[in-house]
Amino acid sequence: MNPASLTGKARRHLRGLGHHLHPLVQVGKEGISPSLVEALGIAISDHELVKVKLGEHAEGRRESLAEELAAAGKAHLVGLIGRTLLLYRARPETPVIVLPRGASETKTKTANSRGHKIRKGR
Repeated sequence: MNPASLTGKARRHLRGLGHHLHPLVQVGKEGISPSLVEALGIAISDHELVKVKLGEHAEGRRESLAEELAAAGKAHLVGLIGRTLLLYRARPETPVIVLPRGASETKTKTANSRGHKIRKGR
């Protein structure tokens, strides 16, 4: 899933909901295996919002592991703090988590070549 398809408002809302969750999936020294991906898929299908713990001995950079897990679980990477990440995937039929209004799509901003916002009318 495209990580940019959630707005900042949606990410804030989901991080708030996920703050008190305990990790349901842990990545160990074996890394991302097919059985781990299957367990992650089941957890996300059941809960929509899942906290994942990356073990100390998990091989690879935590950012790349987080992105790989999100892609494998077909989920959005909501946040990554330390070695804990938060993944979200809405249920297709009956989502339990309702995102704030206007939070399901990103708004494009116009910027110049340096990445600064362009002020119109000046």
